[in-house]
Amino acid sequence: MKPTPIDKIIIDGRTFYVKRDDLVDPHLSGNKFRKLHKLLQTPKENLNKIISYGGTQSNAMLAIAKMCYLKKWEFIYYTKPLSTSQRQQQVGNYFEAIKLGMKHIEIDNELYKDEIANIRFNLDAKTYIVDQGGAVKEAEEGLEVLANEIREQNIGVKSLATPSGTGTTALFLAKSLPEYRIYTTPCVGDVEYLKAQMLSLVDELPKNLVILKPKKKYHFAKLYPNFLDIYNKVLDAKIEFDLLYAPGMWEALLEHTKEEVLYIHSGGVTGNKSMLARYFK
Repeated sequence: MKPTPIDKIIIDGRTFYVKRDDLVDPHLSGNKFRKLHKLLQTPKENLNKIISYGGTQSNAMLAIAKMCYLKKWEFIYYTKPLSTSQRQQQVGNYFEAIKLGMKHIEIDNELYKDEIANIRFNLDAKTYIVDQGGAVKEAEEGLEVLANEIREQNIGVKSLATPSGTGTTALFLAKSLPEYRIYTTPCVGDVEYLKAQMLSLVDELPKNLVILKPKKKYHFAKLYPNFLDIYNKVLDAKIEFDLLYAPGMWEALLEHTKEEVLYIHSGGVTGNKSMLARYFK
């Protein structure tokens, strides 16, 4: 695959660059495409089933569903119970993943942690588990590919930005690009939670990784008027970003940085239809 292009945009009078990983595929794009690189390179006959778990707004869920659709692998996804409204939605990540053949299993809230821990037992050799958000060490391979693309494109900017759920993308980019400053901000939990997630994958955090503290504690997938404002502001610059992760990252960049930054587009815009429907309900 050719390197994804880089676009220049102006926001609040500042120049930013955007690595357009969202253009890879409507369902399988952004950092999820990079994290799944190793599985995408795996011959389809080597596996027959992928298991994962997490939320039903998850971009990773949809990306894995598309990968399994292409590979003809069975995909089983575990979540906590759905709300009635989400079960009835005809748009969004969950709806699209079901259309792609995902098998969904709901687990009661009080049993969720134990059931997720137990799915690793008695697996056969052709079943692979992708942890929530694609937070696996194998993701490093795909992010090294991304790092090499950034070096080769060499636009002269030495600060990069990518929002964090588990922090996997920011962490492995920082490891692969020690000559760059890597900005991120937690979109799930707080700074300490994010550091703990990263340290489950490595022994120490890279020195070039800069975690920007959010203006306040945001709860994942909740509705925030300022997030909608930022989404529209960036949309005016002619690029659409997701409503779950990107607003927090853009808010932190505009508040805490001054230099030109290359933003790594995380994809995930398919989920905007259901999120916008909630904002304008």
